[in-house]
Amino acid sequence: MNAQTPMDMLQSEKAPSQQWVDAKRYLWVLSPAVPVIGIGALLIYRVAPKKARALAWVGPIVIHAIIPLLDRIIGTDQSNPPEEIIAKLENDPYYAKVVKAFIPMQYLAMFLGAYLYTRKDTPALDKLGIAMSIGALNGIAINTGHELSHKSNKLDQMLSHLALAPTAYGHFRVEHPYGHHKRVATPEDPASSKMGETFWQFFPRSVIGSFKSAIHIEKTRLARRGKGFWSLDNELLQGWAMTAGLYTSMVAIFGRKVIPFLGIQAVYGFSLSEVINYVENYGLMRQKKENGQYERTMPEHSWNSNNIVTNLFLYQLQRHSDHHAHPTRSFQALRHFEKAPQLPSGYASMLLPAYIPPIWFKMMDKRVAEHYNGDLSKANILPAKRRALMKQFGAVDQNATAAVPEQAVPAVKVAVAVEA
Repeated sequence: MNAQTPMDMLQSEKAPSQQWVDAKRYLWVLSPAVPVIGIGALLIYRVAPKKARALAWVGPIVIHAIIPLLDRIIGTDQSNPPEEIIAKLENDPYYAKVVKAFIPMQYLAMFLGAYLYTRKDTPALDKLGIAMSIGALNGIAINTGHELSHKSNKLDQMLSHLALAPTAYGHFRVEHPYGHHKRVATPEDPASSKMGETFWQFFPRSVIGSFKSAIHIEKTRLARRGKGFWSLDNELLQGWAMTAGLYTSMVAIFGRKVIPFLGIQAVYGFSLSEVINYVENYGLMRQKKENGQYERTMPEHSWNSNNIVTNLFLYQLQRHSDHHAHPTRSFQALRHFEKAPQLPSGYASMLLPAYIPPIWFKMMDKRVAEHYNGDLSKANILPAKRRALMKQFGAVDQNATAAVPEQAVPAVKVAVAVEA
């Protein structure tokens, strides 16, 4: 009998519902295993700092090299749980425990990283690597906070804040479910990137815009309850208090020399979350109905990927379309949609290209054009780049007085299809 490959095992998910089992059930622990891997690597570095200097950079290495490589080797999985199994999956407490198990290990890794960073004999380059490794870990923790942020249980919401506290991104718990999910794939959403917009343009727009949005959302919620912003019920203040308490404790333990560590890991951590935001909805737009309202969020409004390894590490975040259609649905029950536009590779593999605009535009602009069959009037385009992109892809700009000749359209469409 031939040995089963990982892909063969995953195909067992296509069995009839009465026989269906989650073949990835015990593989989901890869996400909470991330801080354990980080702790192990940093402990080895502590014992043999000269021989194991590369381990100071374990975080960026895992995210930008190892996971993309494993994605390429192991491949994709498009199988879905049967519809009648969804409720059973949702009610299985095992999956919630997997998500929450990340947090205590996250904090243990952070204190270990701070200890190594503040040692007198740690080289400056190693300090940077340690801070970025912890930042990578806390960036992945934002996804843990994301999973918990959609739960109605108050304990889960507070655990979401706890996961977000190291990166000082507590406002994400408010803005993401109540702001981003309402405005996703529209020009009004600061966390939806526009075609022609570089990551470096998107990054400050998303960070500042999401922060302002969170404050507005929380002010409005509290006002409905007859309370002011400076209320103990303010979720933003609760999250920021957790960050302040954590940072104050670390300064008290390790001294002021830990402050650069806190800043580096926080910025690198939330920048990873923002580059994933950049990838997820690039150039996609919900169309307006006759009444001026946007159509409901559909699978075609998010870029998806079924790469197995990244999905295991990120709680199937790459099945983003189903997440937006069913925000409270737990990660283990998210489904693949044929209509959802697919990325050329997993999220982890798309991070480095996103940092380099010429490479990103070459990879993705043609895919946006192809998704809309050459009709870029339906895309979410950066206004400053609209005319140039319309000309590049031979599209008719409904907002311009002059149009590109129609005979250019078929040739460009063929070129897009060939390149893709």
